[in-house]
Amino acid sequence: MNPTLDAFAPPEIRNRVVEAATRKAALRPDRCLALGVLAGGFIALGAIASLVAATGTADLGHGLQRLLVGAAFSIGLGLVVVAGAELFTGDNLMAMAWVDGRVTGRDIARTWSLVLLGNVLGSVGMAVAWWAAAPGDNVVATLLASVGAKTALAPLPAFARGVLCNVLVCLGVWCAFSCRGTGEKLLAVFLPVTVFVAAGFEHSVANVFLFAAAALLGELDAGGALHNLLLVTLGNVAGGVGLVGLVYAWIYPRA
Repeated sequence: MNPTLDAFAPPEIRNRVVEAATRKAALRPDRCLALGVLAGGFIALGAIASLVAATGTADLGHGLQRLLVGAAFSIGLGLVVVAGAELFTGDNLMAMAWVDGRVTGRDIARTWSLVLLGNVLGSVGMAVAWWAAAPGDNVVATLLASVGAKTALAPLPAFARGVLCNVLVCLGVWCAFSCRGTGEKLLAVFLPVTVFVAAGFEHSVANVFLFAAAALLGELDAGGALHNLLLVTLGNVAGGVGLVGLVYAWIYPRA
């Protein structure tokens, strides 16, 4: 087999993730913020695609419809990975570089803060653009129904769905680091992202877009939205850092 075409093995993925995290920590603040804005917009585009896919497809049956919605949403993380952007949930894997002593806790806090701020700005900006584009009433109804369910989530389900979501998102990013080509990277993120959306798990950045869009296009329970975002964000961090980043850092020791 041609070694220049083979996928990277898990120990090599670990090293590539750590090297990427080290580069992220060294980014200029303005560039880090800009890459975060791009990722927020990309995830919002995936959310728009998923809303369109969910509208008028109930006849497919719940399972098939959810798989279609998940497949549509995967365009968001696909763009982040291939086009180049920084997503807060995927950047939870930076914890692996902290374990190795390549970055400090302060480096991670700085990077995460800038990236998350950029993600929020990009998501809200895309919500404003979508509002200006006047989406159809049927798609808006799908949006409002989805947002209503999210803001009504009890604390434990919101947190648990955030954990499970980012386990899958970070696994998608981890698998993308094994790839050499664009098509392989898209497939690597497509499978786990489709699963997390189909299962109804919760992604903090996507929810920022959905809540902002709902506020512009209909109505929003602001208290319920903030409650959701707090618990889902904590769950995302717990899943990405604790169940993916630190686990793989332990399984595959530093080279």
